[in-house]
Amino acid sequence: MQRLDKVLVETGRWSRKEAKELIRRGQVLVNGVVIRQPERKIEPEAAALTVRGEQISWNRYCYLMMNKPAGVLTATKDREQKTVLDLLPTALRRQGVVPVGRLDKDTEGLLLLTNDGVLAHQLLSPRYRVKKCYLVATDGTVDQEDVTAFRGGMVLRDGTQCLPAELEALEAGYCLVTLREGKYHQVKRMLAACGKPVRALKRLSIGALKLDDTLEAGHWRELTEEKVRGLKKAVQGDQTEQI
Repeated sequence: MQRLDKVLVETGRWSRKEAKELIRRGQVLVNGVVIRQPERKIEPEAAALTVRGEQISWNRYCYLMMNKPAGVLTATKDREQKTVLDLLPTALRRQGVVPVGRLDKDTEGLLLLTNDGVLAHQLLSPRYRVKKCYLVATDGTVDQEDVTAFRGGMVLRDGTQCLPAELEALEAGYCLVTLREGKYHQVKRMLAACGKPVRALKRLSIGALKLDDTLEAGHWRELTEEKVRGLKKAVQGDQTEQI
């Protein structure tokens, strides 16, 4: 059960002040009955909600895929620089979505945003070992010695212990890196330790979820129910079939 004004706010269409005003003016119906008390509690998943004659849908959680562009901060707010939330419309920001993890300012690619805190935590936690795959441009070409070092679990210069990771050499100066954790600047630090500094970095997938090739940098879209189910399977250990 949730307060009626809170339910309206969670649709992303109104602020708390606007929602209260609509309710007090008698412009909100729940199951065909006018409700004038913002504090009245309803069961949003079961209630038929109408505002100014328009039927309103409510979803507990919102899941977004963004193709993060370089030059934008993975943060909820910043006084001086543009953040990934600045790329979203007001309605989605009002729903309380936040980035799942952090991509560096100069890193591009797949970024999840959601207000589902439980799933966000699971996707980030080393306990669940959800795969994150990156396309990397490096100075120099990775070799078998580097592949072996990644596979064995590297210890960085500052003593940071990394879980075993996958490294695949592509054409000269490019490689794929797959991690099951997300330590600070991890891809860059691991490749730097191999003498292959990173020139550019793009995340391609999380678990079985693959970045849509048609999604332009700076754009976003809501995930389908199938893709959300795929993410939830990833934290249960099923990361095989790409979605």
